[in-house]
Amino acid sequence: MRVLYTVIIFILCFSARTLAQDNELALARQYSANGEPQKALEIFQKLYKQNNETYYSSYVNALLNLKKFDDAESITKKLQRRHPEDHQYAIMLGNIYTQQGNMTKADAIYDDLLKSLPADQGEISALASQFYQNSNIDYAIKIFLQGRKLLKNDNAFAYELINLYRYKRDKASLTEEYLNFLPQNPNFINQAENAFSNLYEGNADYDMLKFALLKRIQKDPQQTIYADLLTWQYLQQKEFGLALNQALALNRRQNDDGNSIYELCRTFIQNEAYDEAIRGYEYIITKGQTSQLYIPSKIELINTKNLKITSGKYQQEDLLGLEKDYADLLTEFGRNASTAFAMQKLANLEAFKLHKFADAQKLLEEATQIAGIRPALLADCKLDLGDIYLLNNQPWEATLLYSQVEKDFPATAIGQDAVFRNAKLAYYTGDFTWAKGQLDVLKAATSQLIANDALNLLLLIQDNLAADSTGAALKMYARADLQIFAQNTNKAVMVLDSIGKKFPNNSLEDDILMSKSRILIQQKDYQGAVPLLKKILETHPADLWADDAVFMLGDIYENRLDDKATAKTYYQKIISDYPGSLWINEARKRFRLLRGDKPA
Repeated sequence: MRVLYTVIIFILCFSARTLAQDNELALARQYSANGEPQKALEIFQKLYKQNNETYYSSYVNALLNLKKFDDAESITKKLQRRHPEDHQYAIMLGNIYTQQGNMTKADAIYDDLLKSLPADQGEISALASQFYQNSNIDYAIKIFLQGRKLLKNDNAFAYELINLYRYKRDKASLTEEYLNFLPQNPNFINQAENAFSNLYEGNADYDMLKFALLKRIQKDPQQTIYADLLTWQYLQQKEFGLALNQALALNRRQNDDGNSIYELCRTFIQNEAYDEAIRGYEYIITKGQTSQLYIPSKIELINTKNLKITSGKYQQEDLLGLEKDYADLLTEFGRNASTAFAMQKLANLEAFKLHKFADAQKLLEEATQIAGIRPALLADCKLDLGDIYLLNNQPWEATLLYSQVEKDFPATAIGQDAVFRNAKLAYYTGDFTWAKGQLDVLKAATSQLIANDALNLLLLIQDNLAADSTGAALKMYARADLQIFAQNTNKAVMVLDSIGKKFPNNSLEDDILMSKSRILIQQKDYQGAVPLLKKILETHPADLWADDAVFMLGDIYENRLDDKATAKTYYQKIISDYPGSLWINEARKRFRLLRGDKPA
């Protein structure tokens, strides 16, 4: 019983002592955090003397914090003699000498550890880890590299070295290490690409990767991982033609189904490299109808040609070639519910690019009668047909179709689009009162895009009717707007230029400038659009289009004229001068990225 009592008393005393030490440790750390290192040192010293080695690390770091190098060296050497096999004391001693500025002594200690390194993978890793924990990245790397030699294994510690090079931001060494690592570990290619994109800072870095890859491909042409990475490298430098050539060469060698080319074409489209995407899809199609990608590639080929045209990058022969592609597709697969999408796109091409209104109208009338067509696609075809009726001077037929879609899809984005088109029809034809009623309702549309467009059109009508109750100048502007919608830009500009001559005191100057700038942007004449947008800011800084002009200038300078500094000033102007703008969130995000902030 007496023995049990003694044990209990011992346990309670030990627990109380441990709790007291924990409390003192917490207090010492609080002193350190509060900038009171001397008070912290006194507690760490007391704890170290009570329980010698447990608090060594905290105590020696407190000494170093106060530059008490001799004391730190003394206790470290003492423990090093007591535990000669434990390398943490040698590394700490080197750290002490480093902080003293005595690099010769520090390097001598580290070099001794390096020379005495055993050919044991576990001990090599442990020693490198200790160097890393002491923030000595260079010697951690040296330990791993020496370990490779001792183990006679050039692939040993690859992952550890990759992490150290990435931490050190050593681009050249990281590049070489990944290129050595990837052939045996191809699943890590995405990780390597992410590491390079985060670390590389410009063309010089990507060129370094390119030359390293070309050298390795020449030495080992059968190693496909290097060819894949070279394709990625070309993409980063926007050398899309070279990227496709590299991918095609690899695909021909592997003779696969072309899936990698198909995915690459999507990247080209995202970067508006339409010619390369077209070439890629055409290559897949040459593999024949037995390929599972034959039909998808045919469809995407035509879609890409359509995108090229809608982006403004086309010649007249592109239009005619695309028309033939759609016609060939419909001939090959027939006119049915599965190809109705192609009929819709062909009709839009004929109406808005080739101005074959009769052919477009006939095609969409046929499409809307196809059985089994998806309801949403049918609604889109009806809306497009309504637009063509409007351009064919059949407004009653147009409003009938818009109203059908509105009735079939109440309180949906498609239904609201139909209401907006009806409102624009009224605006085009000069019925501003009816248009205002519809637009006023659409301000609260669930579709933000439609709500914004409706609000802008409503304000345009209200502002200009307030200045001229007859709306004569506004009616002329609406006719120009209809020509812009029909993509008759030359006629539109002629009408816009005539407004000022016929109505010299009109209030439409900023609206006319905005319309002309949008036409130039659509035509890819960004240099021509810039002075018009700047004039809006100079002469109408508080009117409807001012914040739009500021944001558009920022976008042009950032993405079209490659002038990031000027772009940043315009995004900042949105934030400071137009805090209520619909562009405020996007402007703030772009400004932060251009400033160098990391994305959230």
